Amino acid sequence: MQLTQKTEFALRILIYLSLQDKQKLSNITEISDCFSLSRNHIVKIVHELGKLDFIKTTRGKGGGLQLNHHCHDIRLGDVVRKMESNLDIVDCEKPACPIVPICRLKGILHQARDAFLAQLDLFTLEDLKQQPEQLLQLLHHVN
Repeated sequence: MQLTQKTEFALRILIYLSLQDKQKLSNITEISDCFSLSRNHIVKIVHELGKLDFIKTTRGKGGGLQLNHHCHDIRLGDVVRKMESNLDIVDCEKPACPIVPICRLKGILHQARDAFLAQLDLFTLEDLKQQPEQLLQLLHHVN
């Protein structure tokens, strides 16, 4: 199973925001510069993260972005489930597979996907920032 770039970038954005001072609002330009990613792409992901209530966005002068919840309340499994539009591993209908009525493959793969997500549920955004000073140093080194 491979996550989409959208989900990977969403996780990067959440990590970045988790490392910021709680009083400081971040902005899209600094995030896109930090990760060397397209500003337009970051805008779309930030918009979705806001709609999903992971981050708070404030428009206008003095506006910016920040986490909407404590890091220990943001489960990685939740982020993946909400950011991924399709978590099906196989599509037995395109092209139609003749053994679908008795095949166990799809069920087994779904169990594996569920185990993957259950494992991610054991971790929060807090777990990803265990070395905040080193992470910040690496992020600032990119600029």
